Amino acid sequence: MAGEEQRRRWSLQGKTALVTGGTKGIGHAIVEELAGFGAIIHTCARDESQLNECLSEWKKKGFQVTGSVCDASSWTEREKLMQTVSSLFDAKLSILINNVGAIRSKPTMEHTAEDFSFHISTNLESAYHFSQLAHPLLKASGFGNIGFISSVAGVVSLNVGSVYSATKGTELLIFHSRRNQNHFSMCSWKSSYSRA
Repeated sequence: MAGEEQRRRWSLQGKTALVTGGTKGIGHAIVEELAGFGAIIHTCARDESQLNECLSEWKKKGFQVTGSVCDASSWTEREKLMQTVSSLFDAKLSILINNVGAIRSKPTMEHTAEDFSFHISTNLESAYHFSQLAHPLLKASGFGNIGFISSVAGVVSLNVGSVYSATKGTELLIFHSRRNQNHFSMCSWKSSYSRA
């Protein structure tokens, strides 16, 4: 959690955030840090019991965190989640953290078409789609910020699986393409509200 000195100097009081995949690992830490700075958070996870456990833990800590069960690999579930977020936060979102990700680590020749589709929809398509869906809410907040949680596997060759690495590398390219105003990317949204 944020240190007392930091909390005095920097505050997210009244800001809203959606952190995808917020019940484990990096996502869990991000939820706690943002909540520690006063943000009102909504998160999602596939596992309902784990989500409820985390929500109970955060309530005991005095954090303002709500959550939804959502399989981020599903187009319709992503849309449903963003409708929930819009309702909860009065159609305004200050921060979107695209954290959700998954890996099926196996040799390249053993990946099935389903493995490939799973990685693409969970690790890449979800971040891009969530960013599109969040655009009007981020713009309405006047404080829009998008964060992408990627992996070193998207930059250097690691023994974690070629499909996972490809999705994380592409996610980094989408993020960096914001710098090039001549290509279609999130850069077309940048001037209207956000930074990433």
